[in-house]
Amino acid sequence: MGRYRKLLIAIDGSPTSLHALRESFKLAQNEGSWITVVSVVPPYTGDLDLVAVGNVMASMRKPCEEALAKAQEIANAERASIKTVCEEGEPHERIIDLADAENYDLIVMGRRGLRRLEKVLLGSVTAKVIGYSHTDVIVVPRDTEVGWQRALVATDGSKYSEAASKKARDFAKSYGGELKILSVVDVPPEFYAESPKTVDELIKKAKGYVEDIRKQSESEGIKAETFVREGETYQKITELAKEQNVGTIVMGSHGRTGLKRLLMGSVTEKVIGHAPCPVLVVKS
Repeated sequence: MGRYRKLLIAIDGSPTSLHALRESFKLAQNEGSWITVVSVVPPYTGDLDLVAVGNVMASMRKPCEEALAKAQEIANAERASIKTVCEEGEPHERIIDLADAENYDLIVMGRRGLRRLEKVLLGSVTAKVIGYSHTDVIVVPRDTEVGWQRALVATDGSKYSEAASKKARDFAKSYGGELKILSVVDVPPEFYAESPKTVDELIKKAKGYVEDIRKQSESEGIKAETFVREGETYQKITELAKEQNVGTIVMGSHGRTGLKRLLMGSVTEKVIGHAPCPVLVVKS
């Protein structure tokens, strides 16, 4: 089974990141996982000639140390065992490097409310981690809980979707959950008038994608329901998540997509920015 044994929780001391930490305790308890909590001191960009270097670094480390102290306090209250690490450097680089160096299975990050900028960019550190890391990432919006009783897996028939489907099935089996399987036909409006046969073919393919996963799921004893929707992909995914009250959306992504690709409007990025629940991005 594709269980997560080593979790890396990235925090900045904000209520959102600490909420993600609390949710990670539940996942770790159920999965028997190890937890490391990391906070990063960003590089100083001012003029070191004008100030005492030691004072600057001590001042810059303070928020990191305070965030980790709060994390330890929460862990103690939850009777959870954690390791804390204060890194220095570009936050996304240090998080990714640590995940790679110590072979973490999953990076956990929070997502703030749906302000306009965050709908588009998520927050630069989160976006960069997702864009450059080849470790699976789960993004937990504030006031949501990670749930596996009902998960939504989105598929486009690619090998990346296959990896996401396998992970979703693993969790469904572990937690006795069910799957909602969705494929979206997203074409320009003019296609319906100019090339209706093409649209019909795409719908047929989409039905085949979800049926394949349904058959795989049911052969493994997992209850599954299929959906094919037409429209903008991220909207249909998030709408169905709300309709079906799913606990987690599971999506596939290229290993290292790069930030430019991510921020140019990828479906994954938009789903994370608008999702009503946590989103697990599975890297293949």
